[in-house]
Amino acid sequence: MPLILAFPGHTESPTTFERYTGLSALPAVVVYPDGLRGTDGTLSWQGAPYSSPQADDIAFTAAILREVRATSCVDRTRTYAVGRSNGGGLVSMLACRMPGQFAAYAIVNGAFYDQSLRGCSASKAPASIIDFHGTADATIHYGGGTRLGGHYAPIFDVVRSWAARNGCIPTPLEVPVNSAVTQFLWPLCRSVGSEISHYRIAGGAHVWPGSSVHRGRTGVSDSISATTLIWQFFNRHPLTVGGRSR
Repeated sequence: MPLILAFPGHTESPTTFERYTGLSALPAVVVYPDGLRGTDGTLSWQGAPYSSPQADDIAFTAAILREVRATSCVDRTRTYAVGRSNGGGLVSMLACRMPGQFAAYAIVNGAFYDQSLRGCSASKAPASIIDFHGTADATIHYGGGTRLGGHYAPIFDVVRSWAARNGCIPTPLEVPVNSAVTQFLWPLCRSVGSEISHYRIAGGAHVWPGSSVHRGRTGVSDSISATTLIWQFFNRHPLTVGGRSR
């Protein structure tokens, strides 16, 4: 079976994350890790200003993979990571620091604090990433900002940096999805088969697009289904070695 590691956002419980994403309905083994309590007393992941000083979520993720692979029938070539907000920042770190362990990555409402981006430019491992963010996100602003004592980067700058690390064509294709959503796609990259895809939701809020239970959702964000698009993306991207699927 495919394996998905799903990392919730800051303060969110894995149970809540499972409920509003609907990821457990996918034909895959889905694991919902639980973060440590950070300096503000709430659940969080490494890479944020409020993260626990004891957090080493890269090592934690590696331990999860070893345990699940040893006890469950999962496909190493179809192992994926999904994260939202602070969890999305961690997934970006995984793409940089755990090359070869995941076939593709998905990020929704990603919070890319400075400390989560350090050292990533040196990575030469290609990473297929699908990303979603609303331009009216009042929690993690699309244009970047400061939150809870830490600076986070503009979303499109981070997406372009992923494309640059992958050696993709510098100018993305712009694909109108509907009146509110535009997909920015980098399909031609140095590593054959790798892809960067970003969905910009005009007027979209800090919610999981297409969720039927997430409080504060908006009609604009619900015009697409992040879960459906993520699963389609994952199915297009099994792990590759030397440009070939394994």
